[in-house]
Amino acid sequence: MAPVYNVAVIQLHPKPMQVESNFRKAEEFIRSAASQGAELAVLPEYHLTNWVPQDPGFKEACRHWKTYLDRYRALAKECKIAIVPGTIIELHTDDTHDSTGITEGEEDNDRLLNVAYFIDASGEILGKYVKKNLWGSIERLHLTSSTRDPHPVFDTPFGKVGMLICWDLAFPEAFREMIAQGAKLFIIPTFWTLSDCSPEGLALNPVAEKLFLDSMLTARCFENTCAIIFANAGGPPGKGYAGISQVCVPYVGPLVRLGGCTEGMAVARLDMGIVEAAEANYQVRADLAKGDWHYDYRHSNDSKL
Repeated sequence: MAPVYNVAVIQLHPKPMQVESNFRKAEEFIRSAASQGAELAVLPEYHLTNWVPQDPGFKEACRHWKTYLDRYRALAKECKIAIVPGTIIELHTDDTHDSTGITEGEEDNDRLLNVAYFIDASGEILGKYVKKNLWGSIERLHLTSSTRDPHPVFDTPFGKVGMLICWDLAFPEAFREMIAQGAKLFIIPTFWTLSDCSPEGLALNPVAEKLFLDSMLTARCFENTCAIIFANAGGPPGKGYAGISQVCVPYVGPLVRLGGCTEGMAVARLDMGIVEAAEANYQVRADLAKGDWHYDYRHSNDSKL
């Protein structure tokens, strides 16, 4: 019999550079999720700082990343709930290479990494992922990608879990790489706004990005026979926040979906039997596992497209 999990998706409004108050609000949501029987709580990307890299205090705020990671570990242990604390921006000042895309001897040794952690209910870190696919020129100007490092899959109490961050969602190769390693549940912290669309797109559909997200999340669940926990940032109406955080599975689509853009939380009953039933029908994983499978995904400079 496939396991069933209670999972909470938290649509936090990260107020720019109000790190401590953002943490306190996240803590309130997590405690509420635990009191409702949730076994896992997921927060959005940039949930401590918002995305304001040009703020003079942004780098300094990111220097204290470990303090907040440790506080989430303590909270997980206290509340006996697993936590993916969205993403925490880490400032690293060194010249080492630690599977984060940092290369030895670079002239500017300050690197900002956009990192998602999986913390179990005992406070142990079971997984870490550095965002690979950076959005547009702004993220690429400020953040360091994990570049060609393989996408990791983590053994957790919820089975094999893969983590992606925001724009990674647009790349099916990322999912394929991880389902080949056995991942059946994907956790995706996100800071995805309506204004990520171009003026041309907005003229055609002011909520085009919501259409993008709803379509992509459901499609990814079907094409990879997986479940997805998608936690997006929320905020006041009219400020460009997209929201629509959700827990999504094949056949059904969203089990829960925070339809508006405002701050909130939903707890879903995630039956992994739905994922198993979808795989039995579509046999996506079975086909990928065949030695003579005709699609060969390559991740090197000599790839033949």
